[in-house]
Amino acid sequence: MSRIYDTIEPSVVNEEMLQKAIVEQGPQGVAGRIAQEEGIEFGEVTQLRLEFLNILKIDHLWQFTALTKLQLDNNIIEKIEGLDSLVSLVWLDLSFNNIEKIGGLDKLVNLQDLSLFNNRISVIDNLDALLGLQILSIGNNFISELDSVIYLRRFKDLRTLNLAGNPLCNEENYNIFIAAYLEDLVYLDYRLLDEKTHEAAFAKYQYVIEEKKHNEAQEQKAKDEKKKIEEELQLHKDAFVEHLNGPHLYESMFADDAEATKLAFLTGVPALLDSFRTQLVTQCSQLFEAGLTQHWKRDNEVKTFYTCHREAVIDNQERSAKIVAEFESARRQGMNELHHVTDPDMVDALVDQHNVEISHLYETLMNLELQLVDQLEDVIKDFERNISDMISAFVEHVQGVFAQCRDLENHHHEKLLEIAVATLERVAKNELEEEMPDDVRMLFVDKDTVINAVSASHDTHLLKIDNREDDLVTRINAWLAGQMRTMNVNEGSRNRKRISEILNYTDYVKEQLEILLCHEPL
Repeated sequence: MSRIYDTIEPSVVNEEMLQKAIVEQGPQGVAGRIAQEEGIEFGEVTQLRLEFLNILKIDHLWQFTALTKLQLDNNIIEKIEGLDSLVSLVWLDLSFNNIEKIGGLDKLVNLQDLSLFNNRISVIDNLDALLGLQILSIGNNFISELDSVIYLRRFKDLRTLNLAGNPLCNEENYNIFIAAYLEDLVYLDYRLLDEKTHEAAFAKYQYVIEEKKHNEAQEQKAKDEKKKIEEELQLHKDAFVEHLNGPHLYESMFADDAEATKLAFLTGVPALLDSFRTQLVTQCSQLFEAGLTQHWKRDNEVKTFYTCHREAVIDNQERSAKIVAEFESARRQGMNELHHVTDPDMVDALVDQHNVEISHLYETLMNLELQLVDQLEDVIKDFERNISDMISAFVEHVQGVFAQCRDLENHHHEKLLEIAVATLERVAKNELEEEMPDDVRMLFVDKDTVINAVSASHDTHLLKIDNREDDLVTRINAWLAGQMRTMNVNEGSRNRKRISEILNYTDYVKEQLEILLCHEPL
């Protein structure tokens, strides 16, 4: 089958196309000119239309993080892609394209209205992340299986569905099947689902739906339990103490220790292992609880920092806004006065006064920004000092606990060695009464072999303890470095943006004065 773009030139979404669309769809007149002069930030655009542009590939949209509405209809798009950054998107139109498979929507968790009308789709799937979906238009596609609609039961907010034009619409029980499985649906194929249809659906599918609901409830319960476990594990990872609330460290020490498995057959070793396990788990559990407590304190410290940061910025913005408002009031009055003055000397005097006021405004706003920079620098330094002290104290505690773990391992090693040597003596004297597997008996050919086996086991255990300690300390220090890097980068970005705003505004008011003077007869 020939494709539509066999006779037209396909295009790709690029910077030039986006700039043109934004200019055409943005504010017009004076407001539009000002927007163009100041530069249009893609990250501030909330609506964008890219229809009838012969687009084959979606690209260059990663900066549009504030976009809530996007129209890509009436193009020749074959694959849904390049939308991952559009996390604010609520409304998306991909109708009248050549899409064969749904995909690429996993990040659009806020999407409520999706149109895939008139494409080449044969299966309804890959919409799992769109839990807030309210309207879905997927008519005029190739969907033939009526059972495929059951997939849409997971969307509890779905109220409007359009399937008209798909082969499945020809099924005898089409309306009542959908009304039964999507009981909260209000509109189907542009028509209200009336009470009669709902009653017929209930009568025909009551028992099937009840069984379906039961199975879904069981599945949801299992998902909830899994999610709870995953969330708890993530919390433990964020606290850097995952798997320390049980025997994981102990088990990891023995998991790859073949010698320990052999030595466990010796009389007295099982009891020694039980004691070692209990004591090591106790130490790990104490560290785990301390880690969660420290995580809570760190989290509060971070929240406090961002609260202080936000309050300082808002206070500065309010003060700046008040100054600009007062300046704007005086500027409008001055511009109006200039408009009516005919005496050249008076014009020059008013222009000089206006320029002085602009310079004063610039200096005032820049001084306010400098004050804010100094204030935020102190806030960042306070945070770094507080959080560094907190982490240093925790790391010291961590090192103390792992030192005790090593002490326990050393004690275990000494006792195990005593048992092994004693067993060797009994083997040498042929006094060993209990049965011993052949691979274990091979350890007791001489003293060096026994000591080497016990030492190898000891080294393996110490390495596991050292690695877990290093992992915890490295990750928490990396976390601190990352926090500080993010805070400084964000503050630098905020400062640069604010200075740019001040410069753009003062340049704008100067330009307005020049425009007025150029158009006024002297």
